[in-house]
Amino acid sequence: MDMKNFKWTREPASCKITGEKIEITTAPHTDLWQRTYYHFQNDNAPIFQMETEEKYFSFVVKTDFSQSHHRFDQCGIVMYLDSQNWLKASVEYENEKFQHLGSVVTNRGYSDWATTSIDASVKTMWYRFSRREDDYCVECSADGKNFSQMRVCHVHEGAGKIRFGVYACSPEDSSFTAVFTNMQVTECAWKAHDGQQPD
Repeated sequence: MDMKNFKWTREPASCKITGEKIEITTAPHTDLWQRTYYHFQNDNAPIFQMETEEKYFSFVVKTDFSQSHHRFDQCGIVMYLDSQNWLKASVEYENEKFQHLGSVVTNRGYSDWATTSIDASVKTMWYRFSRREDDYCVECSADGKNFSQMRVCHVHEGAGKIRFGVYACSPEDSSFTAVFTNMQVTECAWKAHDGQQPD
């Protein structure tokens, strides 16, 4: 992918872009979250995105978070439209035993969080983000070949021009370097539903 198509929504503490490899070093107390349950609003994570009006596509990236070491250190994919409307998927460090593989969808100022626990020994994860108009599918993979669905969602403000890419952050008093490689945009791998027809 041409890195010239990407722009920072917010720049990180430091970064290094070499060819198609992106390294983002987080600053402490950076995060993305809106209201739900915790009631606070955090909107200062560094985000590196490209813009498109294409209605059907998939975006694939490999993330390496070997350096994550503190609770909530995270990196992954993001579609950030504005502070009130976005989605992300990532692995969040929890402790030496397990991490949270999960996703957040924020519609009109309210976030959710869907997670599953994975072993702390996992240090890389692939993601595939697919768009079909204003509906989206997020998948993950250990090897970049066999993807498993994490969630299907609707983004209320996601019907027109969007921005998507990668992010990394450290919500608590921490910093680490996240590495992103193997990025590509492909034809939409999330096929049209061929089962029950709508009423």
